[in-house]
Amino acid sequence: MEITAPPPGLRVPYDDVDVTDPGAYAQCRHAMWRTMRADTAVTRHTVPATGDVFWGFGRYAECDRIVKDHRVFGSEDGTILASVGVGDSAGGRTITLMDPPLHTDIRRPTMRTLSHSVVRNRAAGIRERVRALAQPCLDGGEHDFAKLMRLLPMAVIGELMGIPDGYWETIAFYTTASIAPDDPEYVSGQSTHETLRRAHHELFACFAEIIETKRAHPGEDLVSALIALETEGAPLDDLRVALNCYSFLLGANSTTPHVASHTLLALAQRPHLWDAALADQATTTLLVEEGSRWTTPTNHLVRRVREDTEIAGTALRKGDWVCAWVASANRDETVFADPYTFDPTRSPNPHLAFGGGPHYCIGAPSSRMALGMLFEELGTALEGVEPSGDITHLRSNWINGITSMPMRFHRRRSSRSSR
Repeated sequence: MEITAPPPGLRVPYDDVDVTDPGAYAQCRHAMWRTMRADTAVTRHTVPATGDVFWGFGRYAECDRIVKDHRVFGSEDGTILASVGVGDSAGGRTITLMDPPLHTDIRRPTMRTLSHSVVRNRAAGIRERVRALAQPCLDGGEHDFAKLMRLLPMAVIGELMGIPDGYWETIAFYTTASIAPDDPEYVSGQSTHETLRRAHHELFACFAEIIETKRAHPGEDLVSALIALETEGAPLDDLRVALNCYSFLLGANSTTPHVASHTLLALAQRPHLWDAALADQATTTLLVEEGSRWTTPTNHLVRRVREDTEIAGTALRKGDWVCAWVASANRDETVFADPYTFDPTRSPNPHLAFGGGPHYCIGAPSSRMALGMLFEELGTALEGVEPSGDITHLRSNWINGITSMPMRFHRRRSSRSSR
């Protein structure tokens, strides 16, 4: 989705917009969300194909509660709009599709392999891989930044998960295909169903090989941790290990590359910010937070009501579906001053780009590190960037992604000292 600042006072009707249609996000939806926030705390939507109803929330306070209060708003039946009315077949079997206490049984031991301390201890190797991935850009010239960034998450989480690099390209491609099966770049066959079937087949074939290897030769990595852990008194079978691998990789590959691309594009459109935003590690840390807010790579998060409740004066019944428009929440004027201004110095920045509560993104430390290192390297080597071709956005109602972004990279005449 292209990100633009809606003109002051512009109202965009939302009652007649099918917000479940991936094609609706070919244009920026921030004017629509702003209109929603101004009019009401809650909107009622219907899935055209099924008639199923869900409630939408676009203000920060309600979104914050929905993503954090797992006792009332559960994840087991699905977390995206595609799940509304039909659920998710993996419900209750992956870390994303379960809530405490079972969620905690998986999160606690796996978190040890992705924690701040583990990521810091591997910083040198991570920087080396990030630099190698960005090297064409650091050398200057024209390159498709979005396509290069497709492997950015794997350069970090690949090793942390214990996945050999020979699998990285396949996993990066097919995880995106599985979340955007309508996107022209990922279509395989004659239907969305065929694309999803092909993507899942390729991914789970990779997982089967990796799990077999790790059962024979465990290591200090996430896949080995999944194999070793027990939940409800029993170890995970291969399918549940694979489903959790899928869940972790889906989160990484569907978000981090797009924050990188949208953030670089925002800087390219505001060249006066380049040197200050990339001056040192402290400024790039703030840049990553603002880039995450600005992008909000997941437009929405869905939950299902577990008990009768009330939110924003609206009565919700057990079984109701709710959609937190986190992309809207991250532009809420009551929380963020000048929300349509890209401000790399913004602090505090309480964005919901990584979710919240028990489902707060487990890979946030590695994502932040990868993005920080990437922009440190770009700032050291380059004096600026500019678009050099048409930008193509991912066709998805869930992920705010960029699939192609040709850019021209200008090397510094005298390279700044490396960090």
